Amino acid sequence: MKLNRIEKALMNNPARAWIQRQYEARWFEQFGGRIEGQRALEVGCGRGVGTEIIFERFGAQQVHAFDLDPAMVEQAQRRLTAYPAERLRLTVGDATAIEAEDESFDAVFDFGIIHHVPAWQRAVAEIRRVLRPGGRFFFEEVTRQALERWVYRTLFEHPSENRFSGREFIAELDRQGIHVGRNFAERFAGDFVIGVGQKLKTSQSRSES
Repeated sequence: MKLNRIEKALMNNPARAWIQRQYEARWFEQFGGRIEGQRALEVGCGRGVGTEIIFERFGAQQVHAFDLDPAMVEQAQRRLTAYPAERLRLTVGDATAIEAEDESFDAVFDFGIIHHVPAWQRAVAEIRRVLRPGGRFFFEEVTRQALERWVYRTLFEHPSENRFSGREFIAELDRQGIHVGRNFAERFAGDFVIGVGQKLKTSQSRSES
């Protein structure tokens, strides 16, 4: 689901970029470390702030970033002109049908996108599919509790069915083979969940991870 006009304005605000850089990226690094020299995917890149963070703070060598909204991809292209084509690929895309081969990324980043996806479990399945064994999934998500608040219901547009709590999101990752364990935190009384999971290797059991 694309952002409505109000939420798009908020996401394009410098305050949102500050939160991504100073808050979300710090937690991501604490939970998952850097990805120096590796290949990363960003789901829902917006205007490209997260992509910059993946390059600059996490040390990715290559990033493939996509967004459902062509206008946002155009903004990201203008923002990220310093990165050559061999390091950056920007496309219009859908998190439930990622255009990439199986096990083709070392890391996937989600700066608050999956709660916009009606069939969010399918998006998780796609993320697992494109992650290599041992690859990391960095996520920050908005929970059902937050989406039920007056501000979210009145100003923004989100799917109303099949939403998740923080614990339910973690449980679904684990069910699909992305192990989080205690490597996450819930913030603002459970409105947000942030953490890093790792795709289990075929021979690795959950009890071993």
